[in-house]
Amino acid sequence: MLDLQPSTDPELINDLQTKGMRLVDPRAGHESRRGGAGPSDHKAVSFGDTTVMVPVHTAPAFDSPYLVEAPGADGKARITRDGAEVARIRFPNRPKFYDLVTADGIPYNKIAVLHSRDVLATTVLQTCIRYESRKKTCQFCSIGQSLAAGRTVAHKTPEQLAEVAKAAVELDGVKHMVMTTGTPPGKDRGAAILAESARAVKAVVDLPIQVQCEPPEDDIWHQRMKDAGADALGMHLEAVTPEVRERMMPGKASVPLSKYFSSFEAAVKVFGRGQVSTYILAGLGDTQEAILDMSERLVAMGVYPFVVPFVPISGTPLESHPAPTSEFMAGILEPLSRIVIEGGLKASDIKAGCGKCGACSALSTYEKLRVPA
Repeated sequence: MLDLQPSTDPELINDLQTKGMRLVDPRAGHESRRGGAGPSDHKAVSFGDTTVMVPVHTAPAFDSPYLVEAPGADGKARITRDGAEVARIRFPNRPKFYDLVTADGIPYNKIAVLHSRDVLATTVLQTCIRYESRKKTCQFCSIGQSLAAGRTVAHKTPEQLAEVAKAAVELDGVKHMVMTTGTPPGKDRGAAILAESARAVKAVVDLPIQVQCEPPEDDIWHQRMKDAGADALGMHLEAVTPEVRERMMPGKASVPLSKYFSSFEAAVKVFGRGQVSTYILAGLGDTQEAILDMSERLVAMGVYPFVVPFVPISGTPLESHPAPTSEFMAGILEPLSRIVIEGGLKASDIKAGCGKCGACSALSTYEKLRVPA
């Protein structure tokens, strides 16, 4: 049994993140994430000083062998499998900033939300040119769901983001921020709106920020985002082979891998090695070998490959697509941890963003085993 310390057991994290977990009391802890730009349909749970995002609203989770009991008087909850206790967890507290509203009357949690336990995340534009057409949309994306459900607003203004970020730091000790966006029309692919958003936040609070967008047509946007206050950049491949990209994200695949690599190279010159990252979803059809080969190429360039298990999200075309097995994930993440460590790109050295947070993957846990604190 693990008592609040699974940081030594990445296999358990892998198993939870691929199989999900069932909640005896769905109200336990603060709200789970539903819809939106991932991690979606997840709930944050803490094992000691390690916080991970675990699926709770997905098809695999409904049949998960893992059951989470209601928290006891000490705030801890038992996770059992087949009746046997395997770990004890704690749910992060509901953020204090969730109880506030902006000057123009919008609840703060419709502007930005807490990921893990100390990361503020927002989707600046909750609309996307890819999402408008089922022929172009990324098959795994649910960016429009939270908007349709009224849980967010379509466009978060720089002023709103600055107001919420300042409160999240002061009230809840948030340590870094992730700004992603749906892709708007235009050659900057969202970089312009991310730059103005980062600039507004940095004007009121000293908070490390990662911005995330598709590769801008003109590489000058990397410097513009950096000058505006972005500390790190994410440009997400999701899938690594052309055939899987075309099948799973037909619109986004129109931006070729060659463009991603030229943009990665330009971005690393601006942000530095390890401060540019990409998100790779394992389980969409790419083989372990393809993901590891791509990861080696990325690390050689100075790009951190954040590999996470694909989670089928309700209401998307892939809601019935199987999640990868924990064995499949271990076969990627264990050797990948060696690749990133040898390449000098530890998650802990990233200034802000998904890779630094690490809650959606066991990768950083494998890294910690290779480089003990």
